Formats: sequence, C-alpha cells, structure tokens
Amino acid sequence: MSTPRKIASRAPDVKPSHLSERYPPLARSEGESGPHQFVPLASAAPERIHKLRLACRLTAICLLLPAVGKTQAPARNPYPEQSLQAVESYLREHDYTKAKKLLEQILRLSPDSYGANELMGLALASDGDEKDATPFFERAVRIQPASAEAHQNLGTNLLRLKRIAAAELEFKRAAVLKPTDYMINHALGEFYISRSRAGDAIPYLQKAQEANPDSYQNGRDLVLAEIQDGMLREAENQIAALMRVRDAGELHELLAEVKEGQKDYVAAGKEYQLAAQVDPSESNIFGWGEELLRHRNPEPATEVLSHGVKLYPQSARLQIALGIALLMREFYGPAVDAFCHAVDLDPQDPRPYSFLAGIYAVSPSRAAEVSERLGQLVRIQPRNAQARYYYAMSLWKSVRVETQSTDLSKVESLLRAAADLDPRFAEAHFQLGVLCSEEKRDPEALAEFQKAVDLDANLADAHYRLAQALLRRGDAVRGDKELEISRHLHASQVDEREKLNSEILRFVYTEPHSSADSSASRE
Repeated sequence: MSTPRKIASRAPDVKPSHLSERYPPLARSEGESGPHQFVPLASAAPERIHKLRLACRLTAICLLLPAVGKTQAPARNPYPEQSLQAVESYLREHDYTKAKKLLEQILRLSPDSYGANELMGLALASDGDEKDATPFFERAVRIQPASAEAHQNLGTNLLRLKRIAAAELEFKRAAVLKPTDYMINHALGEFYISRSRAGDAIPYLQKAQEANPDSYQNGRDLVLAEIQDGMLREAENQIAALMRVRDAGELHELLAEVKEGQKDYVAAGKEYQLAAQVDPSESNIFGWGEELLRHRNPEPATEVLSHGVKLYPQSARLQIALGIALLMREFYGPAVDAFCHAVDLDPQDPRPYSFLAGIYAVSPSRAAEVSERLGQLVRIQPRNAQARYYYAMSLWKSVRVETQSTDLSKVESLLRAAADLDPRFAEAHFQLGVLCSEEKRDPEALAEFQKAVDLDANLADAHYRLAQALLRRGDAVRGDKELEISRHLHASQVDEREKLNSEILRFVYTEPHSSADSSASRE
C-alpha cells in the first residue's frame, strides 16, 4: 500500500511573486516508490511517517535553494534580499544555528517580512523545533493570506505536531488558492490517504493527474484509492493510462486486484503471472503463488513458490505458502520442512504453527520436529491457549509413535492450562476426556466430555465419546441420545480436505503480526 508522502514545503522570500518562479513547490521525484498497498497506512505509526517525511522535505528545501556558494552574513546594514540569501545558504549547509541567529536580526528590523518569517519557521522545523516554528508559519500566513505555499507549510508543521484537523484546514485553503496545482492537490490527496480516507483523497488525486497526466506516482495512488473505494472501472482505466507511461510489475498486480474484484479470476491469474515475470519481486511471486493456491492449483503453485524461496530465502510467507502447496499435494515431509523453516525465520508469526499442529495427525514420523517448534511457541507466548493445545497434541502423538510411554502428565498439564487460559476452549476439554478415558479415569472423562459438548454442541466426536462413557456407566437412555446426535453431526460435517481449504483461505486473507515478510531480501 502506498506510503503517504509528506506535504511539500518551499523556501519563500521577501518577493513571493518572483520566488514562485525561482522555487516551485517541492515535488517528490518520479523515481521514488514505496510498497503499494493501503493496509500499512492503517498499521504504520503516523508520527514516524510524518517525522521522516517532513525531515526529507525540509532537507530538500535546502537543496533547491539558489547555488550562491558559502555566503557569510553581512556585517552591517544588510539588504533584506542579501540577508535572506545568506540564510538560504546556511539552511542548505544545515547550519540552523547561524540561520536562526541571522533571521532573529532580520525580524527585529522587519517583523512583518513574509520571507523571514517563513524561513524562520523552516529553520526551526528543520532543527526539530516544530512547536516554536508554528508562530512564524502562522505569521507568514497572516502577512500573505493569498499564498498557497504559506498555508501548505503551516499545514505541514501542524501535521507533524499531530494537530490533524488544523492541518487539514490549511491544506484545503492551499487547494482553494491553487485549485489546479499538481503538488498541492497531490499532497492533499496523500494527506487523506494517510488518514485512510480514500474517498476524500480521490478528487484531489484526480486534479493532480489532470495537471500532470504522466505522473506515475500520483496515478498509482489514485488507482489504489479507487480500488479501496470500489471504483473498479475507473481504476482499470487509470492503470491502462499508467501502463503507457511505464509497464511496471505493480501495475499488473493492481490490475489483478481489479479483476478479482470484478470476479474475472482467469484474467486476475494472468495479471499476477505477468507481475511476477515483469518484476520478480518477493511480493509479486507471492501474489502469483497465493492466487494459484486460492483456486486449488497446487502443482503450479509449488513450482512458482519453490522458485520464490530460492530467490528470497528469508521470506517466511513464501515458505508458508510453499508448505501449503506441498500439503495440498500430500507431500507431508517437505511440507513440514517448509513450515518449520517459516517458524525459524519468524517465530512470532502464528500462521505456520497452525499448519504444523495439523500435520502431527498425518505425518507421525515428523512429530518430534513439529513438537520442538510448537514448544517454542509456548515459550514465546505462554498465555496463548491455542499454543499450549497444539504443543500438547504434538507431544501426545510423539509419545505414541516413539516411546509407547504411558506417562501423559505433561500432555495433561498443557491441556488443563489451555482450558484454564480459555474457558470456552471445547477441544481442550474433549482431549482431556480422551486422555482420562485412556487412563481408565472414567468419571473424569465423562465430566470432560460433558463440558466439551456444553461449550460446543457441534463436536461430533465429543458426543460420541460422551455416549460411550454414559453407556459404560449404564445410562442407556442418555447414551443412545448422544449417539444419535453424533451420527447426525458426522453426516453433516465437512471432511478434512474442506478443513484444509478453509485454512488455506485463512492464510491467504490474513496478514502476519509484523512486517517481517515485506523485509525479505534476495540472497
């Protein structure tokens, strides 16, 4: 998702009309790009984004100042233009102390100098003093209320101070003053994107695109906003226009998203493939692989994802996707390897653990490896009931396969801890009942089975086990009733393949806890 850029600022002077020609509003380079999905805007820390990007903008101001060399501050009676040129030189050299000192002298003589107030605001903000910078930006706006750039600079500073409503007002005033200006409309659109307000961003991004039809950056952000706002036809048209500017892999990926939204899954698959071929990035390879998984094509998915993990061996999500493809093909050993590798790459991501937890039932020969990783999850997340349940079940399988030991005390302890951590955890109570039944602790087993069906009336196996426990106790009436419930539930429940399909879809549509996937690097 597109990371919003900081609102442009510029270095005004005492002659703003002339400076409009000397210093146009700052624009981000068309070569700059960032991840293309909106989901990171909601999750990213706004203050971090704003701080980084304001620093970049203010640094860029210094780079755009006139190349006048290392100008020393005049010793006596300076002309305002010469003095401000000296300030600009100091700003370009990041010497904020000298810039502020000279500006203080100028403002004592000319407190209503638009250029001096604006430059003092920029000098203070560049030096991290946003709060002290605000009065100077506000004074500049009062002196030149018709200056769109003055309103925009003030808005930029207010945004960094997290005064969101006030910043928005200044940005909108700038847009009213220059309704066809590319940078001002683009910046306001980006502001709304950063607030997850795609619908509000679209009109300003459209105006910016009209002002500069060849702008790839703005056009891409407009596509993203239109997709998020459900304007799929408009997004498709904008993508076509951008492809005439640049045939980029991310445009094919965006077009694939549009085609999915239009239910044209064949076309979507082709676009994901083109995205990975034009730009074999980790994201594009993953997009192609997950599209194949979503439509139950595990063989080509295995080929695509195997190539992906060779290119990006540090990508946990590619390893998970490869594990799923192998699991769908019933290659259980290689699937275990892929999921274990994913866990080793990113131990905090819960997704591979859920697949590993299911493999103990179909690949008992790898139970020890699975148990090791699930035990790690318990150590990392000691209050995670599901983690303790997974670990207990894998240990139980390992005990049965390798040692034939009858000591299940650790398994029981983990299951009871899971049930205590999550009082609604019906499966934990069911497995406790099974364990107690195996150890001939019939009263305890019956109580656990009863608790399981009370918590989840759709657990067919729990009803069956409860029926057996009741019949052993001599309660034929209740036992027969539970057997009938069990038969009915078993007839209506989905098979294991459908359960796997549900897990696959959960993986496809669920983002990990962190950004570890996106930081994968090619080695």
